[in-house]
Amino acid sequence: MLAVIEKFEDEYVARFERHFSQTADHVWAAITTNESLEKWMPNLEMKDLRKGGVILFNMNDGTGSSFILKITNCQSNSLLEFEWGDTLVRFELFPAPEGCLLVLKEFIPILVDHTSKDLAGWHVCLERLNAVLNGSYLDFQKVEWELWHQKYRDAVNGLQK
Repeated sequence: MLAVIEKFEDEYVARFERHFSQTADHVWAAITTNESLEKWMPNLEMKDLRKGGVILFNMNDGTGSSFILKITNCQSNSLLEFEWGDTLVRFELFPAPEGCLLVLKEFIPILVDHTSKDLAGWHVCLERLNAVLNGSYLDFQKVEWELWHQKYRDAVNGLQK
């Protein structure tokens, strides 16, 4: 399911929704522990999980390069928000009768060429997260990312008209 991208006053918000059969506590652990992150978003490394804490974004390109993502809001088992370059990314978890709802939002001040790449990346990572939560593993497939990238590029271009 493609993210919904809308303009609100002075920014755009991309909203991904995913329903999981696992509890919010279980999904929280999958998005905040390094052991689980390694399986679905291997660039992220949790260093200090708290408001004001940090996440490392490791380039994983053999250079050892990384940069710091500041955690701007954190409420255990329900909310994780952090800087993502010039944008903010927020994971919100809501208990549901048969598991939980994960809402990932990216707050985007201005649409740029890289926006569709990030959105395609989040899309693929959420599919990988779903696999991890269900006890399996999906390799990153560039062909799949390219497919989603084209769809998000079309969506972003449609907003710029």
